[in-house]
Amino acid sequence: MTRKSTPTTYGTVAVSIHWLTVILIVALLASGMLADDTTDAASKAEILSVHAPMGIAVLLLTLARLVWWWRLDAWPEPLGGDLAWQEKAAKAVHALLYLVILGMAASGITLFVLSGAGAILFAGAPGPFPDFSDFAPRGPHGIGARILLVLFAGHAGAALYHHFIKGDATLRRMWFGR
Repeated sequence: MTRKSTPTTYGTVAVSIHWLTVILIVALLASGMLADDTTDAASKAEILSVHAPMGIAVLLLTLARLVWWWRLDAWPEPLGGDLAWQEKAAKAVHALLYLVILGMAASGITLFVLSGAGAILFAGAPGPFPDFSDFAPRGPHGIGARILLVLFAGHAGAALYHHFIKGDATLRRMWFGR
């Protein structure tokens, strides 16, 4: 397996970024929901002290992926055999995933800055942990998480459909080795 993609398969850089991002997004969605359901400020701060760096990691991986695709690599050719609407839906879901991930990062960072939570968690600033519902970015961040969950489920569902129903190489070519 090569570092760069070929016309028929994804390279190790693209595959690595993809699966690391998947793992982190699952952890982010779980920790975000857990933090949202937690009423104890100390427990919430502990969860968010892990959640925030993972969010930054996803932002950096997403930016790296975009630079990788725009400047250094090319997507493999489509496998073919899909209906036109399915190909359009796949492109739309990918674009929306990038857009929502970037929006989630922007709202999360803004939420931490406006609320002072970043200084409390990472710089040891004194003060009570803020109630995020008092800050405007909280609404879009929560809505974005739900949209991300739907897009993520649709993306994974389509990959499983291709693998188990159609029996094509869509999922296999986004994995290590052949």
